Amino acid sequence: MAIATQLKNILWKWRGIAIAAPTISLVVIGLRLIGALEPLELGLLDQFFRWRSPEPEDNRIVIIGIDEADVRQYKKWPIDDALLTKLLDKVRQQKPRAIGLDLARDLPVGEGYSELEKLFKTTPNLIVATRKADLVATNFAISSSNINPPPALADTDQVGAINLPVDADGRIRRGLLALRSPDGKTTLSFGLQLTSLYLDGEKTVALEQIDQALNPPRLRENDGGYSHADVGGHQFVINYRRSLKGFRFVRMADVLEDKISPYLLRDRVVMIGTTAVSLRDLFFTPLDNGIGSTRLQTSGIEVHAQIVSHLLSSTLDGRPRIQTWDEYWEWLWIFGWAMAGSTLIWQWRNVSTKQKIWVLVERSLSVVLLAGGLVSSCLIALSYGWWLPFVPATIAFFGGGAIVTGYLAITAAQIRTYFSRYLTDAVVKSLLETPEGLKLGGDRRKVTLLMCDLRGFSTISEKMPPEKVVEILNVFLGTMTEAIATYQGTIDEFIGDAILVLFGAPIHSEDDAARAVASAIAMQLAMQSVNEQLMQMELPEIAMGIGINTGEVVAGNIGSQSRAKYGVVGNHVNLTARIESYTVGGQILISENTYKEVQEIVKTNGSIEVEPKGVSQPIFIYDICEIEGIYNLKLPSISDSLRVLPMPIPITYRILEEKHLGAEIFEGELRRLSPYGAEIFSEQEVPVLTNLKLHLKVYDQNQQLEIEDEIYAKVLKPQQPHQAMLLDQVMSENLILENKLTIAAIPKQRSRHIKQTYVHFTTVPSNLKAWIKSVTL
Repeated sequence: MAIATQLKNILWKWRGIAIAAPTISLVVIGLRLIGALEPLELGLLDQFFRWRSPEPEDNRIVIIGIDEADVRQYKKWPIDDALLTKLLDKVRQQKPRAIGLDLARDLPVGEGYSELEKLFKTTPNLIVATRKADLVATNFAISSSNINPPPALADTDQVGAINLPVDADGRIRRGLLALRSPDGKTTLSFGLQLTSLYLDGEKTVALEQIDQALNPPRLRENDGGYSHADVGGHQFVINYRRSLKGFRFVRMADVLEDKISPYLLRDRVVMIGTTAVSLRDLFFTPLDNGIGSTRLQTSGIEVHAQIVSHLLSSTLDGRPRIQTWDEYWEWLWIFGWAMAGSTLIWQWRNVSTKQKIWVLVERSLSVVLLAGGLVSSCLIALSYGWWLPFVPATIAFFGGGAIVTGYLAITAAQIRTYFSRYLTDAVVKSLLETPEGLKLGGDRRKVTLLMCDLRGFSTISEKMPPEKVVEILNVFLGTMTEAIATYQGTIDEFIGDAILVLFGAPIHSEDDAARAVASAIAMQLAMQSVNEQLMQMELPEIAMGIGINTGEVVAGNIGSQSRAKYGVVGNHVNLTARIESYTVGGQILISENTYKEVQEIVKTNGSIEVEPKGVSQPIFIYDICEIEGIYNLKLPSISDSLRVLPMPIPITYRILEEKHLGAEIFEGELRRLSPYGAEIFSEQEVPVLTNLKLHLKVYDQNQQLEIEDEIYAKVLKPQQPHQAMLLDQVMSENLILENKLTIAAIPKQRSRHIKQTYVHFTTVPSNLKAWIKSVTL
């Protein structure tokens, strides 16, 4: 049990590597087996050949090339038999060990064929070329036409096949030792025949060594970078010799005119073929046409010279042949580099970013060193004859790191999504992406705080089942969250039906105050959508007030090691709550500090001076109605919704102080009315933001009581003497409204100053709501 637990802990600790390394290894091996990586791998093999250090030329081989100058000098092609006889005789006189003739001579050309035939029969170290079309597989070279050997040598062992396997990209990387025809006859390759003749003259080389050199391991269809290659015949990868001078070349004309040393060809392999571009016996090899290459193509005779040099140098000089690993070693190599890449990235996941530049340099150097190590190891291994899979290892290395990176990103996103239920995206980002994110404590910073609260919600909730209360809150909080997120606010917490929002923590911005005001207006505008949803759910309408304040607070992780939350503390948090308490439904009040930061782009309904608890001096707060600039948001004017009543409605009211109802009853009358508030005319001076309890009675035409109920309201606009309206005497009589409703009689009064004020309804009973709508429509 303990072992299982320990193993589980180890797997969890290294889970990223345990996921990434096997996954990318399987993917790469799969791509390798289906051949998807073959073009890249073969191209990189070519580049490694070109990057290898230059080797000295192989002075055992001399190429007699028929170049453009020779073609122009002798003015005919192919050269006639007499000229070829003369050339071969000149070569034979210098006593080379082997002569290779890569020219077609199955039919007479011009004069002198009998002399040429006689020379063929009397030159035992001469190898002539042949190519059988029925031996050419789909990826074998070059032409499907036959090249038959001269009839004089057709039935001898002096014939060598010049067939060459060509890869899909047109390059020759493989050589042939022998081919088997459909009738079962085996034909040795041109290069092998010449190599055998040369080695026959090496008295110091044991026959066993020669046999081993001339029978290298066969290339298998999936060896190296190949995938399902056609490996018919005895094939091998040519270890191309990169030499600054290449092989020793002489012109045909120089040989015919005795312009070469009489000992140049002695004891060497002499190979005769065309090098003229116009004769089109040219091929692409790994040494051609790439970075570090100075040549475009290689002549066919030089390709065969590379094969002879490969065979001779591996036998006599110990020069390595190109070998490949078995599949299981390749798979282990791929998995090792997958482990390296994934481990590197996995180890970085908890690295501190305090010194970002040094960490970036360190990480970059680590990647460069490991990638450089991969390149160097493959290049050095090739110098010793081992073809290591470079492209699969590279993909495994970077792919392993990419999978770990992706895993970390997905994990972080999952964590972010999980914690975003409880924290804002900004706080989660701070927790996940900064080393100090989870530490207890905080820092002093300037923030703009927004607090909103539902007006009269306690009264509503007392009359409803808890389930319905939760439904209302879910609709309200969900809609407000979207409005807050639009302006990058950080929701610090939900407090019942209230929300505390931060602008400037954990991320500070110069427009924190402006975004807070814009968010507040957007929230108030969104209340229409909230109430529409509530009406569809047959739930009561709600209204919200918002207070905003700007000041310095301490923001950070607050709590203990076992339980903590991101939040803010300070007297400005309390002041924000106080400002919010002065609001009525649909209203936004901001502090003077906030107003100073946004005064250029906001419009207000005025300001009032208040003295909240905990504040030593009175402060001004501003009633926001619009924000301009890029935000361009505006609240609907509540005053504009007031309708002039046909006749005033008499009321009585009492003042609420600290949630206690005053004993004194005052009289007044409503002159203008809307579903949200009313305009009151009264003799009594009532301070702004005073809470009132209005008592209203409505009688029908028969003087029967139609409606009697109470409305809670708050004074918003200052009272002013209304000089235009002096009530000298009002006779006590019934006054009939246009809607046929009768209002309670107004008693006779003496002339007096009437003060005008606007109140906003905070709580309206449902029966009065319906009546007010009917009156104001």
